Amino acid sequence: MLILHILAPAEVGGLEHVVHLLAQGQARSGEEVHVAAVLDGAGAADQLLHSLGAGGVTTHPIVLSGRAYWRERAAILALCRRLRPDVVHTHGYRPDVVDAPVARRLGIPTVTTVHGFTGGDWKNRLYERMQRRAHRKFDAVVVVSRPLMVQLIQDGVPPHRLHLVQNAWQGITPPLERLAARRALGIPARAFHVGWVGRLSVEKGPDVLLDAIGHLRDLPIVVSVLGTGRERGVLLDRARALGLAERIHWHGVVPGAARLFSAFDVFVLSSRTEGTPVVLFEAMAAGVPIVATGVGGVPDVMSSTEGVLVPPDDPVALAAEILGVYERPAAAQQRARAARTRLERDFSGGPWLDRYAGIYRQVSQGVPAPVAT
Repeated sequence: MLILHILAPAEVGGLEHVVHLLAQGQARSGEEVHVAAVLDGAGAADQLLHSLGAGGVTTHPIVLSGRAYWRERAAILALCRRLRPDVVHTHGYRPDVVDAPVARRLGIPTVTTVHGFTGGDWKNRLYERMQRRAHRKFDAVVVVSRPLMVQLIQDGVPPHRLHLVQNAWQGITPPLERLAARRALGIPARAFHVGWVGRLSVEKGPDVLLDAIGHLRDLPIVVSVLGTGRERGVLLDRARALGLAERIHWHGVVPGAARLFSAFDVFVLSSRTEGTPVVLFEAMAAGVPIVATGVGGVPDVMSSTEGVLVPPDDPVALAAEILGVYERPAAAQQRARAARTRLERDFSGGPWLDRYAGIYRQVSQGVPAPVAT
C-alpha cells in the first residue's frame, strides 16, 4: 500500500512525534510511505524530515511563503497525481482544510487523525471551526481520546467513520542517568526538581504551574521549563511578578528532551485541554513521578495508581500534589514504577499500527476496520 501523510509542522511536538512514529512503523512493516511537509521556509523541520528519511520514509518538503494556499493545493495535486497513493492521511487543521479536498477530487480515500483542539485567539478558533466542518467529509476520522470522539459526533461526523485510536509509545533512546541529565540542564544535584515540557501556550497551562510554584516558596524547588511558544514573554513577566525568576529555568526547545526526564523529581502536566499527550508517555517511560490535570485522554492513560490527577486551572490543588511528591517520595516512586509498567503493557506500537492498517483497508478496499474499544 502506498500511503501519503501530509502535515504542516511547526516546532516538533506531539503531532509531529505521532506522524514520525506512524510513518516509520508503516515503512518497517513494508508499506511505501511518503510524507509531504508544508513549510513556511527552507530549513524548517529539517530534523524531522532527516529522521523520517533515515527510517525509510520518502519526504517531500513543500516550501511556501505565507498563506499561499492555491500554490499549496497545486503542489499537493501534482504530488498525488504522480504518486497515486492508496490513502492520503492528513494531520492538523491546514492539511485537513486545504489539502485533503485535493485528494478527494482525485478519488483518493482520505483519513485524518484529530490530535485535539487548542482554542486560543479568534483566528485560531476560526481555523479550528473550519477544520471541524471539514472532518465530516473524510472517509475515516481517527481521534486520540474519548472526549474528542464525543465532540466530533456533536460536530456532525457520522459515528461509523470515527475510530478511537489512542497514541502509542516507542522509546528510541534511553534516558540519561539522573546526575548526567541534571548537569545537562544545569540543575543542582540536591534540588527538588520540577519538570514541565511543552508548548508555551494558553491551553498547555504553564501559567497554572507558575501560580502553583508560588504557593510552594518554602520548598527548595527548582523548575525546568522545556519548550517555547507565543506566551513566553508573558510567562517571564509573570514569574518575575511572583518572585520566582531565580527558581525557573527557561531552556527553550531542547532536542532529545525525552532523554532528560530522568533529571526531574516530578513531572507536571498542567494543560487545560489535551488529546493523548505524548509527553505523558515520555514521563512514564522515564519512571518519573507525575502530577497531571485530568483532561482529555489523560485519565485513559494514567489512573491514580500510576500518578496523581488534579482538576485543570487549579494551582492550589496542583501545588498540594507537588508537595505530596516532595513529602512522600516512596509512594511517588511506587506510582512511577506502575506507570512505566502500564506504558509497556498498554501502549506499545504493534497493536497501534495494526489499528491504522485496518482503517486504511476499510477506506481503500471496503474491508471492515477493527472495532474501537
